[in-house]
Amino acid sequence: MIDMDQAFIDQVIASRNCRPGALLGILETIQDHHPRKYLPEETLRYVARKLNIPLARIYSVATFYALFNLQPQGDHTICICRGTACHARGSRGLLESIRLELGLTGAADGEPESLTSPDGRFTVRTVACFGQCALAPVVEVDHHVCSHVNERTLEREIAAISKDGEK
Repeated sequence: MIDMDQAFIDQVIASRNCRPGALLGILETIQDHHPRKYLPEETLRYVARKLNIPLARIYSVATFYALFNLQPQGDHTICICRGTACHARGSRGLLESIRLELGLTGAADGEPESLTSPDGRFTVRTVACFGQCALAPVVEVDHHVCSHVNERTLEREIAAISKDGEK
């Protein structure tokens, strides 16, 4: 970890540490600051030392909340709902389609929570439920919720964010 990152983390901790539930805000701010939007292990160790909190507690928070990432994320994030309604309306097919389109490899049966494309441009995540079952299948593309998604609309969304990235 470079000194600039340590200085930033020190500043974040100093500004938030006296608040109830400070750890969530501290980790979120640090993750948002990271260019790949994740919490590296060395960062978690540093935060644990600075807050005098066991590393296991830091990890339990970072792994419990879906908003935290322990692996580098792509420039664009695509979240596919795998809840019952979305599954019944084809979200598994959407997941398989996008995996093929983006060249993602990994355990298909286990449906990993997050896969990043080899070029680092896209991260595809699955979530248990967005709570928007009437709109199934639901996919979130760069924090924009898309409803009643099919393979064609998903391809258009990916093409649109790919085109924006080329500008």
